[in-house]
Amino acid sequence: MRFYRYCMIMIFGLSLIGVINAQKVLTVRFDDSDEVLTNPGIGFMTFQRLNGDKTNEGVGWTEGLPVNYQEFKGSLITPDHPMTSIAYFRVYWKYMEPEMGKYNWEMIDRVLKTAHERQQTLLLRIAPYGSGTKSNDPTDVPPWFRKMVGDRQEWIPEGSGWRIDAEDLRYAQYFGKMITELGKRYDGHPDVEAIDLSIIGFWGEGRGSEILKPETREALVSAYTDNFRKTPLIMLLTDPKTNKFGLSQADVGWRVDCIGDLGFWADDKDRPGWTHMYDYYPQEIINCGMKDAWKKAPVSLEVCGTIKSWKGKRDSCQYCQGYTVEQLKYIIDETLKWHISSFNAKSSGVPDEWRPYIDNWLKKMGYRFVLRSFSYPEYAVRGEKVMVKSWWDNRGVAPIYREYLLALKLTSDKASEVIITDADIKSWFPGDNLFDDGIFIPRDMPAGSYDLQIAIVDRQSHQPKVKLAITGINPEGWYPLGKIDIR
Repeated sequence: MRFYRYCMIMIFGLSLIGVINAQKVLTVRFDDSDEVLTNPGIGFMTFQRLNGDKTNEGVGWTEGLPVNYQEFKGSLITPDHPMTSIAYFRVYWKYMEPEMGKYNWEMIDRVLKTAHERQQTLLLRIAPYGSGTKSNDPTDVPPWFRKMVGDRQEWIPEGSGWRIDAEDLRYAQYFGKMITELGKRYDGHPDVEAIDLSIIGFWGEGRGSEILKPETREALVSAYTDNFRKTPLIMLLTDPKTNKFGLSQADVGWRVDCIGDLGFWADDKDRPGWTHMYDYYPQEIINCGMKDAWKKAPVSLEVCGTIKSWKGKRDSCQYCQGYTVEQLKYIIDETLKWHISSFNAKSSGVPDEWRPYIDNWLKKMGYRFVLRSFSYPEYAVRGEKVMVKSWWDNRGVAPIYREYLLALKLTSDKASEVIITDADIKSWFPGDNLFDDGIFIPRDMPAGSYDLQIAIVDRQSHQPKVKLAITGINPEGWYPLGKIDIR
């Protein structure tokens, strides 16, 4: 009986100690932000231009030639174009390798450096050639390669699109060697957003890829997939053989270059009424095996014509279509259904009347992280684990593809410490996501009251990199959570 009473007293005592020592758990909730966020890897991009440059006049654009650098006047804002985090640069092979085996790294290095200074990363395509018709014109293959293969300008069996014979073994050898060297130099570069995988055809758009011999197709695609193992690859949607081979070699994303075609070539006698948006993209995304590619790699889309030509009265200018707002909304909704992360509007301005629809599009493009709640204890002990809980809502249509880190920051007048969590934010797909885990408090932290903050940060600098769709961001890019005592 005495032993029973002793046990009961001990149990009661331990319970009382537990009640006394139990600490309060603090839960913070946040107000959503309706701001258009400029975040890494998503949104509109500049094309052959950089943040702060003037947009193209009229409804035209340029491509394939080296960047024509505009005078920078200190502002990153372009009034008639959304702010961007990506600069897309498309250049022909002849400017990348003007002499056999001698590569123009200075051209790429300069655009990388300038893009970094303009708060952008680089999306790069080296296209084999453009649509010219004369040997050694500004859009041709390198002069040394033209001399090697001869002057014949059209090789595709039907129609046009191959300025050299894609089945000439020298093409895969030399073009593939240039891509190999490109990968050796730039794979994993922090300022390279992605590589646009280009193998044949005018502008590198893959015309005729479906008729390539398997060994040719595989050699050209493998030049990319073997040498870009860290930097994301994005393939043009071309044909099931080429796209499925690419997917078998790497987690590749996809792109198309005529978003918004609801009737650009509807009067074509050979294909009356045919459009990309109705008759090609919905079907070929599935047929080419790309329906779920967005789960591992980005979808990057390109405007057909320009947005100005979408709005311009039909036939009043080249490519002008006279779309209504309802047609604009249909185009936007289709891209969101396809899990778009980024969009090339060809550095053409956005009509003022359509800007609200474009801004709403930008709020859904790619990822958009809303921190719904964060819970943590009122105090923590140095050298021990602290359990935290958080609820996140990705209100975009895609995950984030870069290896950024979720971090907590403790700051007081005595010390400041950034603590990296184990959160895998690349797994935060659209919808609800949780991060509930423990973090360790450094043993050498001075005791005292600390401000607790949160941010998604760069892997190297541990500085905030991704803006959240909540209010309250401080000047350093962190989001305050509240106070915590360190004992």
